[in-house]
Amino acid sequence: MKQKFLFSLLVLLLLNHSCATQVDEPEPCGPLPTAQHLSWHAMEFYGLVCYGLNTYTGEEWAYGDVDPGIFQPSNLDTDQWARVARDAGMKGLILVAKHHDGFCLWPSKYTDYSVKATPWKNGKGDVLGDLSASCRKYNLKLGVYLSPWDRHHAGYGRPEYVQYYYNQLEELMTEYGEIFEFWIDGANGGTGYYGGANERRNIDRKTYYGYDTIYSIVKKYQPNALIFSDTGPGVRWAGNESGTVNETNWNRINVAGRYPGASGTGFLKKLGSGDPDGKSWIPAEANTTLLWPKAWYFHTGHQPRSPENLMDVYYTSIGRGATLNLGLAISPSGEIRDADVQALKKFRQILDREFRDNLLEQAKLTASEVRGKSSGFAADNIMDGDPESYWATSDSVQKASILVDFPGETTFNRLMVQEYIALGQRINRFIAEAVNDGEYRVVAGGTTIGYKRVLRFDDVTASKLRITFETDAPCLTLAALGVYYAPAEKVHTGKKYNH
Repeated sequence: MKQKFLFSLLVLLLLNHSCATQVDEPEPCGPLPTAQHLSWHAMEFYGLVCYGLNTYTGEEWAYGDVDPGIFQPSNLDTDQWARVARDAGMKGLILVAKHHDGFCLWPSKYTDYSVKATPWKNGKGDVLGDLSASCRKYNLKLGVYLSPWDRHHAGYGRPEYVQYYYNQLEELMTEYGEIFEFWIDGANGGTGYYGGANERRNIDRKTYYGYDTIYSIVKKYQPNALIFSDTGPGVRWAGNESGTVNETNWNRINVAGRYPGASGTGFLKKLGSGDPDGKSWIPAEANTTLLWPKAWYFHTGHQPRSPENLMDVYYTSIGRGATLNLGLAISPSGEIRDADVQALKKFRQILDREFRDNLLEQAKLTASEVRGKSSGFAADNIMDGDPESYWATSDSVQKASILVDFPGETTFNRLMVQEYIALGQRINRFIAEAVNDGEYRVVAGGTTIGYKRVLRFDDVTASKLRITFETDAPCLTLAALGVYYAPAEKVHTGKKYNH
């Protein structure tokens, strides 16, 4: 009986001790990403597939009067598109299902100006349907772009066109499986064919389309889809087509009263940096083209960017906390041409080589402060591969550091950091210092981090590395950390960090 009593007392004491040492996670800070946002951030890299009548005319914005009979691909192969995208590391493909010329890459029941009117598959084809199946086959997510402007439709600029647009949007949202992103832009109104009228038609961009109705249709049928435009509401444009966001890049921004296509010069400059006091979580998507000079659709004579240039784009987009949406121009045959395939393949090889070995796997990590001294928020969490675990500091600790103790002198030239953004974006500034014999030398640093920040710098050899983070929020959080060495002869190195 006495032993049973002592055992019960011991269990009670252990339970009381456990309760007494329970440490709460940090309170959320500012606007937060949705579950859909978190999934989207983790994709990092996907493609915008550009194909249609423009492919055969060499135009970017066709007038709307092109005969669909020219659409005669000899080997339209969406499996090849998806396979190339997957091998390049992309996690999804967004099809330009209808561009400004009004030609539809699916057999819409609301118009004949589509693949139904082409010789391809005797008018029985469906490019979007084929791509949807290919994305499932190669484990890619599917997105769509449906241009609000239609230079072919006779009713554009009038109420009947708006209903036509809603009808087509409903087709796309209900007939092709799950959509991860719906793309919409602000290129609206101007000259066009318009059913033979051949005139200029201007619209009130703020009211004509009924954006709230467009958004509600998407959310009704695709609740997990994020909506892209220069003002969101799910994902924002970065303000350029160069594949870059600013070095300071907040996922939050203020968009109250704004609508697609009416950014204005002042707001346009904000798109690449966001607002530190923004009320909405609307992260930036950087987009650009694989072809250079820049072209979304195929043009004879345009070559793909070099793999080294694609690496530059990587560091100014994904490396600054954005996603990268790379335009893929399908050739007239209906395939991604071999030169483009090889450029993407080489880019992937360089990227994989640069980030193959995380040198921290052999190092010891020590945090200057841990939230409540709890193992649940220890520095080791940033190396466990679990996206739900993280290092955090106690409330009111707004500056803290991680000390990396390598097993010996180690050479590196890349730094990767990730915040635990599920609780908000917090870090305002960070700095990395190489430590040798007690001497500290700044080697890299920046302002915001967000989902991911990747820096490249000249080779550094050190036995230790100290990374210090600062925030205006009540405390810090960090989800992951990486230090890498990219062979100098294989890569383009970035500029030194000046503090």
